[in-house]
Amino acid sequence: MTRMASILARLVFGLLILSVGVWGTLAIVLTVDDAAPLRLALATLFALLSLTTLLGVVLSRWRWRVLLVYLLPLAALFVWYQSIEPSNSRQWQADVAVLPFATIDGERITVHNIRNVEYRSETDYTPAYYDRQFDLSQLVGVDLVASYWMGPAIAHVFLSFAFADGKHLAISIETRKERHESYSTLKGFFRQYELHYVVADERDVIRLRTNYRLDPPEEVYLYRLKAPLENGRRLFLEYLHRMNSLKETPEFYNTLTTNCTTSIWMSTRTNPTHLPLSWKVLASGYVPEYLYEQGYLYDAQRPFSELQRDALINPRAHQANDSIDFSRMIRTATP
Repeated sequence: MTRMASILARLVFGLLILSVGVWGTLAIVLTVDDAAPLRLALATLFALLSLTTLLGVVLSRWRWRVLLVYLLPLAALFVWYQSIEPSNSRQWQADVAVLPFATIDGERITVHNIRNVEYRSETDYTPAYYDRQFDLSQLVGVDLVASYWMGPAIAHVFLSFAFADGKHLAISIETRKERHESYSTLKGFFRQYELHYVVADERDVIRLRTNYRLDPPEEVYLYRLKAPLENGRRLFLEYLHRMNSLKETPEFYNTLTTNCTTSIWMSTRTNPTHLPLSWKVLASGYVPEYLYEQGYLYDAQRPFSELQRDALINPRAHQANDSIDFSRMIRTATP
């Protein structure tokens, strides 16, 4: 039993060192802001050191001494990594250069810098913004938008808030990319992107995905959520508070823990009842199905396959294009 326990302990330590070695190597490669040869040299050195420690812990009588030696560069790596801080002062891409914020006076809310980009293509556009007042008591619904481009398991999910005057305000939680950056799921684990709330006209944030993103094309689905209006109003206010907080104190996006769906889930905790965390929240493409199973979609007595079929809005968005009635037209056949 003692021998088995020793073997098991070595295996656990070995897996831990392997995981830390992979993480540290990737952190250096993806995060060090310096010349490529230096990044590769530091990453290679740390990988070799991790491998040596792994072999020492598993095979050597000197495993504890080897482990203690390894802790020194590992501690230095953690101290350096924790020193990386988010910022609102970078050379941002034009579509995320302006931060939205809200002025809240009781139920009277003014949202500033609502994005309404004029697109000629996905990459050729003219940014534009406007301010609008909202009466919180006139919020009449919340819709969920899910956009797919790489199979059923992965989607970008965001919310759109509906008001009694027919206006809709979409809020999409995304990465705030710099001019030289493109999105990478892997980089999203390593403090490479700031967290950004895109507060936009639906003709902007939805039409971008239905009408202009072609490589790869995106399929966009719009679902009407079923929940007490007070929950929607609390959620809307929570979004505004988070948005204002990010304007003052930036935060990092994280592919796993702070992304489009986990951030929504965290915000819903402002309500007395909210969905339990599920793997379908992490596998974002299954969020609509999860909401259906929990009774949070309208017309839930129909099979989900039928509901999903009718929720596809690409054809209606193409027809609506830049119409001022864009929001109404994409909902024409939506339950």
